[in-house]
Amino acid sequence: MPRQYDSVTIATDSADPTQGVSPELLRVMLVDDHDLFRTGLRNLLEEQGVHIVAEAPDGNVALQLVRELAPDVVVMDLNMPGMNGIEATREITRLAPLTRVLVLTISDQDGDVMDAILAGACGYLMKDSSIQDLMQGIRAASVGESLISPHIASKVLQRIRAASVDAGGVVARPELSDRETEVLKLIANGKDNAEIAQELHISPKTVKNHISNILMKLQIDNRIQAAVYAVRSGLV
Repeated sequence: MPRQYDSVTIATDSADPTQGVSPELLRVMLVDDHDLFRTGLRNLLEEQGVHIVAEAPDGNVALQLVRELAPDVVVMDLNMPGMNGIEATREITRLAPLTRVLVLTISDQDGDVMDAILAGACGYLMKDSSIQDLMQGIRAASVGESLISPHIASKVLQRIRAASVDAGGVVARPELSDRETEVLKLIANGKDNAEIAQELHISPKTVKNHISNILMKLQIDNRIQAAVYAVRSGLV
């Protein structure tokens, strides 16, 4: 069964489709300004069968390599000299939308988490995460799903709720169908695709189509941002 991460989960079409993602098929790039950490991380991931296509010490080099190599997933640090991880994530999302960014950092500050999510990150993990959680995050990102460390997920959504109340909860709402609104509410409540399908009595494929339409209409990149939108809109 997929692991529950507070109000943000890995979305699935079955019990856990990310388990079907073969590590050797994943082309991953590491971005971190600490050489020893990158080397250690590379060794750990290669032991899991992950194909590391490149490493970068900062955001500028990362952008160049993304253009050349188009990796599936970029594992991104935040605090780096020059172009930091937030800026690099934003640029990668804009220039290479098929390349997913998974943030791996020491910072659990609400501002950093929010900035990373809004920049387009598909997940946010701490550097003390287990290799199992990191692999789960990479697999999830590779199929366009999201993973966020459990101890910061609730803090972030609480902050969003508080900010929404302070602002009167006024958010511009694009026209979502009634069914899309139902799906969006369930996403924000931490339901995965299989659970949404079961609750609404529709197929997982139909759920996936609804989610694609929601992301397109809201002009956002991933489920985490969809959950943020739902909370800010007062839907949950």
